[in-house]
Amino acid sequence: MEKLYKYTVIYEPAEEGGYIAHIPALNGLATQGETIEEAREMARDVIKGYIETLHELNQPVPEDIYESQQLSTEKLAIAI
Repeated sequence: MEKLYKYTVIYEPAEEGGYIAHIPALNGLATQGETIEEAREMARDVIKGYIETLHELNQPVPEDIYESQQLSTEKLAIAI
């Protein structure tokens, strides 16, 4: 029986173009793509591979840190 895993993915523009996709809950796992859509698909692939490897090694699969913690974000403007 399949289990559904959900993880927060953070996208940011890459300096060389495209986007980097970070998955904080999985030990800082990251991947990239030329577009957001490609970065999203790459993130799905890398998450799936990571979880499959954990299963093969009989290791626990981490929970999404954003579901287990109440985190807030804000932009701070600092004038110096």
